[in-house]
Amino acid sequence: MEPNPVIIAATAKQTASLIFLHGLGDTGHGWASTIAAIRGPHIKVICPTASTMPVTLNAGFRMPSWFDLRTLDATAPEDEEGILRATELIHGMIEDEIKSGIPITRILLGGFSQGGALALHAALTYPETLAGVMSLSCWLPRHAHFPGAVKAPTILPIFQAHGDCDPVVPFKWGQMTASFLKTFMKNIEFNTYQGLTHSTSEEELKDMKVFIERMLPASAVL
Repeated sequence: MEPNPVIIAATAKQTASLIFLHGLGDTGHGWASTIAAIRGPHIKVICPTASTMPVTLNAGFRMPSWFDLRTLDATAPEDEEGILRATELIHGMIEDEIKSGIPITRILLGGFSQGGALALHAALTYPETLAGVMSLSCWLPRHAHFPGAVKAPTILPIFQAHGDCDPVVPFKWGQMTASFLKTFMKNIEFNTYQGLTHSTSEEELKDMKVFIERMLPASAVL
C-alpha cells in the first residue's frame, strides 16, 4: 500500500471513519470526492492507494492493485498470499482509527471491484463488529475458505451492489456471493441496478448514502 492515503477530514466533530478501497488500476483519488459527497459531516473519509505491482490478468503490466488477479474465472487459483497480506493492511488501518479514539462500531469499510472484494474479505475476517461493509461490483475472495475463515459476528451489516450489465465482474458473481454469504451471515442487503455496467450510478450512490446514514448516524457522542 502507498504511504499517503487520501484523507478528507470531517467538517464537524469527527465521530466516525469510512475507509474506501479503489478498484484495479485506480488510486485513492478516484473515489475520495464521490464518497465525501455522500457522507455526513462527522465522518472522516480515508481512501488509500494500492501498491503498484505486475498484474497477471493484464499481461503483467504494472498498476495499482491490492493483490494479483490471475484470471476472472471463479474456479481459478487465487493470489491467496497477496489477499491475506492486503487484508492485514486494512486491519491495520482499522486499528489506527481505533487508536485515534474512534470505536470499532463507528468504522465503516467499503470498496469497488477488487477494492470491494478486499473490503468484504477484511470485514468478514476482522474479529469485532464494524459499523458495516459496502461491497460494490465485486466478489468474495478465497471463497473456498468460508465460512471457516469468518471471525466477524454474524450480525455484521453487509451492503452489496451490482449492475446487471457488468461486463467485467459478472452480475452472477455478485448474486452467487450474496447467496453464499446468506448461508452464514444474517444481515445482508443486495442491490441490483438495471442497465449499470462496471461503474457506479446516482441511484447506487443514493442507496449508499442511506446505508452510511443508517450505520453511522450523526447522533453518536464520543
